[in-house]
Amino acid sequence: MRKSYESGELDESVAGEDPVRQFQEWFDRALAAGVPEPNAMTVATVGADGRPSTRVVLVKSFGPDGLVWYTNYRSRKGRDLEVHPFAALQFHWVQLERVVRIEGPVEKVSAAESDEYFGMRPLDSRLGAWASPQSEVIPGRATLVSNAAKASARFGLNPPRPEWWGGYRLRPEMWEFWQGRRSRLHDRLRYRLVDGRWVRERLAP
Repeated sequence: MRKSYESGELDESVAGEDPVRQFQEWFDRALAAGVPEPNAMTVATVGADGRPSTRVVLVKSFGPDGLVWYTNYRSRKGRDLEVHPFAALQFHWVQLERVVRIEGPVEKVSAAESDEYFGMRPLDSRLGAWASPQSEVIPGRATLVSNAAKASARFGLNPPRPEWWGGYRLRPEMWEFWQGRRSRLHDRLRYRLVDGRWVRERLAP
């Protein structure tokens, strides 16, 4: 299977000096183009055994201070980040023939920030946080259904945020923007944080 990439280009004359603004521009374009779940990103972590693992999560906010997502702190990614608090993120907007990669250290967001976001979630999602021992082996789906029913009976319409659930923030040290081009001569612009400022470089495809 082979495809010729011809939908766009990424030239230094139009690319921003600030990677956050460049990302905002591309993210807005993905929204306008109707890309399904444009905030879906792959998160790569490394465990204590040195083995990498990936999963897809939804970024919930981003800005100059980093990108934020929420999850179970006891999950595999949570355990990985406890040992190696660094991660790599990747967005792939297939329809636009674009990829964005980000790397950097990861930290937990404040409890207040996690509480605020948790309170905005639909009731079923809040109960689900109590029902799922994420990444653990369970006997079957009935376990989840039973746990959700127990959480509903216990908390009613106002389940609090579990202490093991909350947000992570990746603070970028590197951004890479990839635009597919013809003849596999793709555009790749990398931004590296050097002494507090972003240095932009072109990489060979």
